[in-house]
Amino acid sequence: MESRHSTSCFGCRYLQAMHQRSCQRQSSLVVVLDHLTEADFWPLIDVINNAMCSADVDAVDIVNESSCTLTEDQILSLICAANEKLCAVSFQDLPFRKHFLRDLFQSGLACRVLKLSSPSLQKLDMVGRFVQLQKLDLDYCSSLTRLHKDCFCQMPNLMQLSVCGSRLADLWTTAAALWKLPSLVQLRFQNCSCCEDTGPCPAYSSRSGCCVSKTGHNTQETIQEFRLLYDSYKNSEVQHDIQDPAEGRVGKFSDHLQSLSLLDLSSGPHLGSKNGNSKNKGPHDQFSIQDGYETLEKDINSAPTDAAATRKYISHHPSPICFEKHYRDFMISYLPRLEVLDNIPIGRMDREVAKLTFSKFFESLPYKRWPGESVAHILHNREIASGGLVRQISSKSKHSSLRRRNQYGFSRSLCAAKLAASPWPLLLPVSTMSCTLNEEIRSLRPRQFEYHPSDPSRMAFGTLDGEVVVINHENGKIFSYTPPFGTRNSILGLCWLKSYPSKVLAGSDNGLLRLFDISKSSSRVADSRYDGDFITFDKFEQLTSVHINSTDQQLLVSGYTRNVALYDIGTGKRQQLFTNLHQEPINVAKFAHHSPFMFATSSFDRDVKMWDTREGAVRPCYSATSSRGNVMVCFSPDDHYLLVSAVDNEVKQFLAVDGRLHTDFGIASSGSSHNYTRSYYMNGRDYIITGSSDEHLVRVCCAQTGRRLRDIYFEGRGSEKAAFVQSLRSDPFRPFNMSILASYAQSSSKCEIIKINMLARAEDDLEDTYPEQFRQSFILGG
Repeated sequence: MESRHSTSCFGCRYLQAMHQRSCQRQSSLVVVLDHLTEADFWPLIDVINNAMCSADVDAVDIVNESSCTLTEDQILSLICAANEKLCAVSFQDLPFRKHFLRDLFQSGLACRVLKLSSPSLQKLDMVGRFVQLQKLDLDYCSSLTRLHKDCFCQMPNLMQLSVCGSRLADLWTTAAALWKLPSLVQLRFQNCSCCEDTGPCPAYSSRSGCCVSKTGHNTQETIQEFRLLYDSYKNSEVQHDIQDPAEGRVGKFSDHLQSLSLLDLSSGPHLGSKNGNSKNKGPHDQFSIQDGYETLEKDINSAPTDAAATRKYISHHPSPICFEKHYRDFMISYLPRLEVLDNIPIGRMDREVAKLTFSKFFESLPYKRWPGESVAHILHNREIASGGLVRQISSKSKHSSLRRRNQYGFSRSLCAAKLAASPWPLLLPVSTMSCTLNEEIRSLRPRQFEYHPSDPSRMAFGTLDGEVVVINHENGKIFSYTPPFGTRNSILGLCWLKSYPSKVLAGSDNGLLRLFDISKSSSRVADSRYDGDFITFDKFEQLTSVHINSTDQQLLVSGYTRNVALYDIGTGKRQQLFTNLHQEPINVAKFAHHSPFMFATSSFDRDVKMWDTREGAVRPCYSATSSRGNVMVCFSPDDHYLLVSAVDNEVKQFLAVDGRLHTDFGIASSGSSHNYTRSYYMNGRDYIITGSSDEHLVRVCCAQTGRRLRDIYFEGRGSEKAAFVQSLRSDPFRPFNMSILASYAQSSSKCEIIKINMLARAEDDLEDTYPEQFRQSFILGG
């Protein structure tokens, strides 16, 4: 049977095929998979094979529009048969299994257009060869949450990419993956209502259209906004709480926000200039703010009034990444080759404003380091500097001081070099989450944890069942296990003694307080009960937090009450009870690191107060107020600052001496009154880490400027398996290392502790190792 006759025959049945010649004398064979049966498969393979040998057929398109009865292996066979002449492949809403997408992505395709919409696609790992691909459409992949770090490395000719309606949310990893596309000029994570393609909206630059309308901005208002932004940037080292004019217009990804004007979320005016694109530069190139301001003012004054007016953009099918603050400016700065973003053309003034916004709100590298520094170059400079110091400095004290300062500078440079190379940090779960007790395997469900004060390998964690476990978090081995006493209650507070590092204090939600010595535990800790000496303290009902002062003499306990108790560490007796310190319950109370008398309390009444035990807590030294209920407070390691975390991502830093506001980190709220936020210092007082109980990410910000360094997302292997931050701590021994207590969406398994190393690159075989876990929601404690 001739191929043309076969094609005609299948056209009379369910196969819809066309063999047509265009006006350019190009012919294509379009194979529509809808309603094909298994009986059509082998004749269709013959048709495609004959088309491959025929000079009359220049291209083959394989598409489906609604459904398909062929198996996944048969579809792959069709693609392989036509691969040499593939032009376009389009699969819409087919329930592909994971292995089909893996095989397709790892083998690669020779097509120029690929359109794929699959509800089962969760991670994009297109690591195969797609060297001919020019257009990739992944719209409405509603489960897509992650990009493989090398997913775009084999697409040198990709020019258009659309990922509307996905669940991509991380600016940093997404931009780092996209940066590997040398030809990408059109990108969108959302679209305007009239545009089906990724190109510039034809109505954007016109006076009217379905997706644009003039706002209240005029030329002078635009210049004024930019001037305010420039002035606030100049004063940012002194006055960190200046807000960008558009910073407060923040939305949350949800169905009812489909028509939100997402252009307003970006900090700068978007003028939509189609001409005058600036010369392409790297994503971290420095930008002269003064030059940017003068250039913008000159360009706006010389532009027509209509072109200078800011336009309003109506979003459709946005991905969560579109709701990040300054999303558009971030993408424009990071991807300098882009010409169109979300159907809006990128002009020269857009690029200048984006660079200014990026430099004000983000840190491209830690400690404001310059890009391009290699580890070998930094180590070489350290060797040269060390030799020079010996010859030049005669005073031993001056030499030691200068050397220490330079060593700290070198460590900062090393961190910057290593962090720049790893936008995907290494995430490793602490392995031992079970133990054997009396021949019974008991699952350990952590609720609180603390690093050891002097041993970098040890960590203590308390469980939901009242157990206290000391573990080597580097190898996962249990060092000490203490079973619950009496009824099982959650451990909400843990604190090591600094002068006696073998002793740890634990407090549970039933008010029980115990101090025990792990050095006296049995050598077979997993097989017998703890038999060491311990001290039981007077109960404190509804306990939520514990903290020991700098001299290891007094214990401070707070709870879901308005009172705070002071205990003697040696006897376990309560010395004082400070009553009615706040109008609402006091969730966390913390001693200062260096003063044994000063402590701070944070309450859901929105106040944070500083107290002195020598004055009997009659009145506070001062009070600072948040706009929402405070979840926790902590001192910086040098006691210079107070870090306060309130409900729903309100994080502020105050001067510890008088309570003046130093830094408002300006993190977008989620809109949830149950989004309990916790924050801690990292790398001394240089950075802060913050996470919330309704979100599956940790934010890292510079403590001095408030600029965002990185967001770290973590979640399970499916959209229903997202992880949430129950608690977190920075590693006191390793820079840019931390651990989080993650809880998960499933109700059938347990929580776990995950270690995060921002200086190490994630391994592919470790990215999907987290077990399916469930989420335990706790609002109390730190």
